[in-house]
Amino acid sequence: MSPRTAQTSAPVLDTLAERWSPRAFDADHTLPANALRGVFEAARWAPSASNTQPWRFILARRGTENFAKIEDTLAGFNRAWAGSAAALVVNVAEVTNAAGDAQPWAEYDLGQAVAHLSVQAHAEGLFVHQMGGFDRDAISAAFGIDPRFRPISVMVIGALGSADQLPEPLREREVAPRSRIELEELFFARD
Repeated sequence: MSPRTAQTSAPVLDTLAERWSPRAFDADHTLPANALRGVFEAARWAPSASNTQPWRFILARRGTENFAKIEDTLAGFNRAWAGSAAALVVNVAEVTNAAGDAQPWAEYDLGQAVAHLSVQAHAEGLFVHQMGGFDRDAISAAFGIDPRFRPISVMVIGALGSADQLPEPLREREVAPRSRIELEELFFARD
């Protein structure tokens, strides 16, 4: 068992217990052409309200113009480490459908798709780290995203690197024990 494996209060799937969000990514690792097909297929099959599937993605591999466009929108804290990942992905919610109707569950549904993707990625030996620190308007402008679509988060995908490559205090956070609030604290009511 890895020291990063979650210490759960009840048994969970190994992939869930072992999944974590590193900031140290292997800058020499590249993804072959179809390496992410399975992770996006997992996202495709996530549940959604009325099967609307209101999620879209921008996938950019390190070294490409699109990668640079996304990296330029990252907050300084995230920019300090995210560029070493093999890919950056912008997670986008279709908040209004083509007919102009609001899709109030779009962000929730996108979250489920990204969760499925991150679990599949971990099962395939890849690591994912999701970020909210980026300029949404700059992403929309850089990629000409229609206003009915809203960029929600950015994630990095790649192979695990060494914590030693990170500056402090990121290095310290990378190796710190994982923690979560207690299970009982998650409930407002519980019968």
